[in-house]
Amino acid sequence: MIAVVAYGRRVLPHGWRDLGRQLGIWFGFILAYQLARGLADRNPARAMWNGWRVLTFEQRTLHHLFELTAQRIVDSSHTLLTIVAWTYWNSEFTVVGLAILWVYLRRHEHFARFRNTVLLANVIGLFGYVLWPTAPPRMFNTTGFQDALDGMGSLNHGSALVSLASNPYAAMPSLHAADSLIVAVVLVAASRRWWAKALWALWPAWVWFCVMATANHFLLDVVAGIGVAIVSLLLVSQAHRGRALIANLL
Repeated sequence: MIAVVAYGRRVLPHGWRDLGRQLGIWFGFILAYQLARGLADRNPARAMWNGWRVLTFEQRTLHHLFELTAQRIVDSSHTLLTIVAWTYWNSEFTVVGLAILWVYLRRHEHFARFRNTVLLANVIGLFGYVLWPTAPPRMFNTTGFQDALDGMGSLNHGSALVSLASNPYAAMPSLHAADSLIVAVVLVAASRRWWAKALWALWPAWVWFCVMATANHFLLDVVAGIGVAIVSLLLVSQAHRGRALIANLL
């Protein structure tokens, strides 16, 4: 026991107690968020109507559905489809969770802003799901979209694991898009090697491509997610600056 405590003091920024508190915050939020999202709105008619409005808006303004182009590219290679599917399933909780853990352990000065920005972005996203339930592109088969993850093993949209506490109409805004941008901003700042900075700078664009190529988000969902990330980054940054200013004055 003494060895474990000593190891925690040597490796952990603030010891085992603070790590337990941070894990409680993170997993508690994930549980509450998933349950709230699953109960937010299950009105299929309203969600389908909102999804159709997004689709027609893109057709009118862009005269092209870039999501279909992304799907065609991915469909040309099973290897590419597998990589895209892996990215979709893991870019949210797996990559975000590991990134937060790494920042906590190795770049702790960035941790509080990182954690708070991710939490704020997801709360904003939850309000979006409640106020604007939106069907994803994969539900509009007649326009050429198909569920690229169908048949990809147990982690498909019809599996019990995915269906548990999830809302199939939580497309607007795309939190895959928001969280990937937040991760990129923080890890570009926290990384010390140029190649790591370059890889993380490219990460959000790859995630944005993947969520559209798998027909899980429209381009407009992605744009809304980017907006959520930017707002969250700015608000948390301003809050931390204000807190630092008050601390200096006192």
